[in-house]
Amino acid sequence: MAGHRDAEQKALQSSMKSVTGFKGKGRPKIGAEEFMSIAERFGLSKPALEKIQSILAEEDLGAGPFLANYYSGLPESRVQAFQRVARETFGSRYAIGLSSGTAALHAAFVAVGVGPGTEVICPAIGFFATAAAVVMAKGVPVFCDVDESLHIDPAKIEALITPRTVALAPTHVMGSVCNMPAIMAIARKHNLKVVEDCAQSCGGKVSGRYVGTFGHVGIFSISAYKIVGGGEGGLLITDDERLWDRANCLSEGGGLWRPERFAPPRYEGELFCGTNYRMSELEAAVDVVQLSKMPETVGRFRNVKRQITGRLKTYREIRPQTLNDPEGEVGYTLRFFPETIELGQQISKALNDAGIGAGIRGRNGRPDWHIYHDMYPITLKTRSGADDCSFHCPHYAAKGGKIEYRLGDCPVADDLFDRVVNVGLNQWYTEEDCVQFADVMNSVLSHFCTEDPSAKPWR
Repeated sequence: MAGHRDAEQKALQSSMKSVTGFKGKGRPKIGAEEFMSIAERFGLSKPALEKIQSILAEEDLGAGPFLANYYSGLPESRVQAFQRVARETFGSRYAIGLSSGTAALHAAFVAVGVGPGTEVICPAIGFFATAAAVVMAKGVPVFCDVDESLHIDPAKIEALITPRTVALAPTHVMGSVCNMPAIMAIARKHNLKVVEDCAQSCGGKVSGRYVGTFGHVGIFSISAYKIVGGGEGGLLITDDERLWDRANCLSEGGGLWRPERFAPPRYEGELFCGTNYRMSELEAAVDVVQLSKMPETVGRFRNVKRQITGRLKTYREIRPQTLNDPEGEVGYTLRFFPETIELGQQISKALNDAGIGAGIRGRNGRPDWHIYHDMYPITLKTRSGADDCSFHCPHYAAKGGKIEYRLGDCPVADDLFDRVVNVGLNQWYTEEDCVQFADVMNSVLSHFCTEDPSAKPWR
C-alpha cells in the first residue's frame, strides 16, 4: 500500500509544472508619493521638495515600509522605541503608546476597576476628558474643589469618598503639579487607586520625582497641543503588571498584545472585549524624538520662569498662584489672582497693550470645558443610548448613588477660574528677554497695584 502511494506521489510531481518566476513587478503600497506628502506637510520649499523627489526616484524602496507597530520589519518598531524611551525617562516598568491622552485615560480607568456603580473623584478644574473617560468606563465622576494652586484640594477629598469610590484622578493642570504626597496618603488610607492625569504637565516633578509615577497609573497626552507631541498620541505608564495587562486588554482589541495573542486566558479575568487605541508608527516616529527632548524643553521653560519671577515685585492687590513644587512645575504659564475681576481685566489689557500676552475669563465668560460646571455632557447626564450605564445605571442606584451637578458645588474653582490672569511664557526667551519681560510686568502692575514687600511671593 505504501509503495502504491509513493508511486502516485512521484507521478504527480513529474506531471506538475514549477513556477520559474513571475514577471509582474508592483510598486510599494506606501512609497515615494506618500513620503512626498509627509515632506510637503513640513512646509519645505519647492526646490527642496524637487531634490527629495529626485533622490526618491533613484531609490529602490522595495515593498515599502509597514507603518504599524506589529510586523514592522525593524528590530524595534517606532512604537516600541517610544515605549522604551518612556520607561527609561520615567523609570516605570511598563509603558503603552496610545492614540490619544483620552484613550490612555479610558484604558487607565478600566484597568483600575472603574465600571457600573463606581465613582471617581476628579478636580473641578482640568480638561473635560478626565471626567468623560470615567463615564466612558461606565463610572460616575464626582468633582472636588481646588485650592489656590488651581489643583485638587487634598483637604476636601475625604468628604467626597463613599463606598462607591474606587479611584482618585488628580490632574496636573497647565504646567503646574498637584500635592501628590497628600493625595497618595489619602488613597492609601482608603484603599483607593490613583490615576494621575499628566496631560498638561509632562515633565513636571514633585520633590524631584516625575509626575505620573506617584499614582498606580500615569497618563499623558502626547499631542501637538502639549509640551511633548507632534500630532495626536497618548502614553500610559505603570509599575503594576496586572494593571498593564488590563490597560492593554482595553486598548489592544482584548488581547492582541499577548505573546500568544489568540491563546486562552492565562489567569482568571485576563481577557475581556477591548477596542483599538494603538499608536501609529508615523506618530511614534515623531513622538520618540519629542519625548527624548522633553527634559531639555522643560528645563528651558523652568529657567525662563525662574528668571522672570526672580525680578518681579510683590503687590498687595494680587496673589500669585500657589505652587506645590516651584522647582518641579513645567512653568509655561505665569498666573496670579487680582483682588477683583475688574482689576484683572485692567491689568490684562495693559499687559497686552505693552506686548505681553495675557488673558482673563472674567464674568459671563463663554462656556469652557476646563471648568466642571460647563462640562455639559457630564453635568446634564446625557445618555449615549437607551441602555447607557453610568449616571442612569441600576447598579449605581442600587448602591445608593444619586448625583446632581450644580454651579456653586465648587466655589473656590468658580471664583479662581474666572479671576485668574494667565500670562504665557516662551521657552526660547533669552536672559535679556526675561529682564525686559519682568520690567514691563512690574511697570504695569505698579500702575494698578500697591507694591508690598510682605505680600505673597511669586515662588
